[in-house]
Amino acid sequence: MRQNPAETLRRVLPKIREVLHVAGVEMQLTAAVSFLTVLQEESVSIHTYSHSFLHIILQHLEHRDAGVSNAWLETLLAVIEALPKETIRHEILNPLVSKAQLSQTLQSRLVSCKIMGKLANKFEAHIIKREILPLVKSLCQDVEYEVRTCMCRQLEHIAQGIGTELTKTVVLPELVELARDEGSSVRLAAFETLVNLLDMFDADDRSQTVLPLVKSFCEKSFKADESILVSLSFHLGKLCNGLYGIFTPEQHLRFLEFYKKLSTLGLQQENGHNDNQLQLQTLEQEKKYISVRKNCAYNFPAMIVFVDPKNFHLELYSIFFCLCHDPEVPVRYTMAISFYEVAKLLNSGVYTIHKELVTLLQDESLEVLDALVGHLPEILELMTNGGENSGSESKLLSIPDLIPALTTAEQRAATSLKWRTHEKLLQKYACLPHIISSDQIYYRFLHRMLTIILTNNVLPVQKAAARTLCVYLRYNRKQEQRHEVIQKLIEQLGQGKSYWNRLRFLDTCEFIMELFSKSFFCKYFFLPVLELTHDPVANVRMKLCYLLPKVKSTLKIPTDKHLLQQLELCIRKLLCQEKDKDVLTIVKRTVLELDRMEISVDAEQLEKEKQQNEGRSTNINDKMFEKKRRDSKTSSVLAKSITLSVPGSSSGTSGGKDDKKSKLVRSQSFSTQALHPKYSNIDKCPNKSSATGYTSSVSGMGKSCMLSFSDDSFRAHSTGNSGNAAFPSSSSRNLFNSADQKNNGNKESQSRKMSIKNRKSNS
Repeated sequence: MRQNPAETLRRVLPKIREVLHVAGVEMQLTAAVSFLTVLQEESVSIHTYSHSFLHIILQHLEHRDAGVSNAWLETLLAVIEALPKETIRHEILNPLVSKAQLSQTLQSRLVSCKIMGKLANKFEAHIIKREILPLVKSLCQDVEYEVRTCMCRQLEHIAQGIGTELTKTVVLPELVELARDEGSSVRLAAFETLVNLLDMFDADDRSQTVLPLVKSFCEKSFKADESILVSLSFHLGKLCNGLYGIFTPEQHLRFLEFYKKLSTLGLQQENGHNDNQLQLQTLEQEKKYISVRKNCAYNFPAMIVFVDPKNFHLELYSIFFCLCHDPEVPVRYTMAISFYEVAKLLNSGVYTIHKELVTLLQDESLEVLDALVGHLPEILELMTNGGENSGSESKLLSIPDLIPALTTAEQRAATSLKWRTHEKLLQKYACLPHIISSDQIYYRFLHRMLTIILTNNVLPVQKAAARTLCVYLRYNRKQEQRHEVIQKLIEQLGQGKSYWNRLRFLDTCEFIMELFSKSFFCKYFFLPVLELTHDPVANVRMKLCYLLPKVKSTLKIPTDKHLLQQLELCIRKLLCQEKDKDVLTIVKRTVLELDRMEISVDAEQLEKEKQQNEGRSTNINDKMFEKKRRDSKTSSVLAKSITLSVPGSSSGTSGGKDDKKSKLVRSQSFSTQALHPKYSNIDKCPNKSSATGYTSSVSGMGKSCMLSFSDDSFRAHSTGNSGNAAFPSSSSRNLFNSADQKNNGNKESQSRKMSIKNRKSNS
């Protein structure tokens, strides 16, 4: 059907139709599922589907095997949702009239009940009233209790389709009659349908019809009709709140007492009879009583609303205590699940159930602990901060016995085989910085997390402990404690003997990058992470390579320029020295990713450095101007006796003596001021002096550019340059581009060399 639906319908489907008549159970079930899949995947249009598949589905609804019949029925009910009304009317509704008759088989009538419940939402109320309701009434009076039970459970869907008025006049009388049926399953179905339709009845119907029926069920449940006891306990919370407005104080108290009785049902029963049959009956009864108490635990939040949270301690606390200490695990498990709802409802009175929280935390069953841990952060927050009436003294008093309970719960989870519960518990313990002080966390929980990372053998548990430890470190404000934990992380994990610990160190660093600032990571963990590039185990180096992009994202320029250099050095070493093929492949892939990354710029720090550089350049230029002014006086005497001629000059100015003298003076003053002290002896190092002079002048403009030129390069460029070599002032020196710097440097070095030669000849 997915590849060629047309050919499948033409050639394959007829064969399937022929085979299904004699097919076994397995093939029938497979065909039903396949037909449903074709519908869900919309392999063909709904018109084509109804034309090709619908008749096959309808033919096998009454299969002698109940499992096969139910499979085809599920497919049909799904098809009804997608079919148009006209197709449903002609292909399904019209044949249904004959299929629902008493003369048909039991299986046919049961199928008709379920189909009618589905059709109630597809047609208008007047069509349902005219064509479906007569069949509903007939099936509600069927001679077989299975049919009456099945039809009774479909009345809820039919009531939603016909509306409130018809429900009151047609459905409610049928429910009242079915509630008095001789079959216990019919009465149970009538009771549950009545509870589900409670919102559709007005106050008169509730007080005059529903309430008497419910009272009758409650009275008979302990005496003649224990079959309804489990269902009654399950729906009691919904019943009490649904009928709350029509209860008299006496009825209110009666239903509350009934709930209390159900909550302790079976706890006073004694077993141990010698008769095996009687003992078996007692065991079955005990299971039923456990289910009843479990349902009472499920309905406990609803009963708090029923009695009002203000009356909790007086009316319900004793029941709450019994349910939390119930001998059966399913009951305590249900109380642990609903504990958060109870705490929210009590609000300011939440401190009254603190002892029960400690009890459930120390429960011997890890299932109970697992159920409680789901909302543990919210529960603890309510315990310590909930309500205006719970003063700070009660909060502080509640903490001492809470902390031992939390540590005991973690230790019990750690010693069990249920590592998922342990992992979940450690994740939830990350809320403790909002609950207790950092000192209590440091001495009772933080070191325990480090121990788990070092000793536990389950990776998810180790990661959960590492993340929770990072959260504890994040909220710890004492520097000595912080430094101690950081040092232990680096020494015991990052520099640990076991490669497994070093891998966990990288996991911890990943959590630190997530929870802490970039500067914190760079200060304490950047270099220890890079040290693992020399790790002897390939898996550690491989994991580090995967982490390097995140590591680089923590850097800021120019603050972390030295760390960036270290990172680049480590990557170069990996590229050159790595011998493992897998690691080398990941390194190359990581290098490409790192090249695409942009490093964030610390604008504030960059501005500060610019201001410092500007101030330094201004001071240097001022000093150079003073020296140049003094040197110009002494060099003017020497300049008068020197005759210069610059060959190959392309300058358009005249070659007079004054112009040559000014060039010589500027050249001399530039070379004198720009030379480094160790290169001050011009006669010994003429080449170095020229290169150093240029480098020093550039350093005032930006220390990142360090250039040097040889004498030959100066000569090659000097012939085609302008003769105007005026030295730039301190205010505009930084504005010169690189081309101007080269031109001025070439001219001045040429003039400087000529000056040196003249002085040597005069001497």
